Amino acid sequence: MSTTATTGSLAVPGAKLHFQVRGTGPLLLISQSGEGDADRSTDLVARLADSYTVVTYDRRGLSRSRLDDPERGVTLTEHADDVHHLLASLTDSPALMLGCSLGAVIGLHAVTRHPGQIGVLIAHEPVAPRLLPDAERARHEHELGALRALYLRKGLGAALPEIARTLGIDPRNGDAEPDLTPQPMNARRTANFDFFIRHDFTAVVHDTLDVAALRSTGTHIIPAAGRTTPRTVFDYHCATALAARLGRELQELPGGHNGNTSHPRAYATRVRELLKDPSATP
Repeated sequence: MSTTATTGSLAVPGAKLHFQVRGTGPLLLISQSGEGDADRSTDLVARLADSYTVVTYDRRGLSRSRLDDPERGVTLTEHADDVHHLLASLTDSPALMLGCSLGAVIGLHAVTRHPGQIGVLIAHEPVAPRLLPDAERARHEHELGALRALYLRKGLGAALPEIARTLGIDPRNGDAEPDLTPQPMNARRTANFDFFIRHDFTAVVHDTLDVAALRSTGTHIIPAAGRTTPRTVFDYHCATALAARLGRELQELPGGHNGNTSHPRAYATRVRELLKDPSATP
């Protein structure tokens, strides 16, 4: 297994993307949640790179991926087109994709905008209000807007606990596998949170996802949610709504909303199972 990353940069409209490639086998792109950059799921990648060529990247605006105009912000269609350009630069064959939270929404956009490029998409708790009934959608869009406003007024210390509550994340819960790579709240991560809350929250609120088109993309979409994610929270409702719209069973992944970082060993095992024979998932 190759655990050493090959790094690269790719010019895309309006930005330059940083990406990393590890391992050998079918290409598996991981699109991260929240403020996560190419390094966020390093423990998970290490447990998949013996069977897959695992690609991670910094979303535009995060870490080493730079915007031509940082103040302009970003849309989810731009994020999806970044995935398209990145995959096109790396392979001519349909890729596999794991999208977590915001990364799952990006994956849903990518499969509708660029049919045939992604063969299988595991969509873990997509933060996509458009999947929900109108009243619930409006309530959660307002909630995300209020969280952004709280951050702009009072900063990250005030906003983070409320974001965690909205997503069903209990920071006091020590349920995690041992010997995880530390993810300190350093200057880079703080800057990533700033871009994520300022601009990606706005992108989610103003999302234009064509929900009806998800049934006819040609991609096998696997709706998934964390085993310990509370069943009452926004992201779990989005996952169940996606499953219902596709007529598929919701698949469980270890841990909660951030199971890809808290339970990388068990999560990798489950990802392998889902990717090995996606046609076996109802």
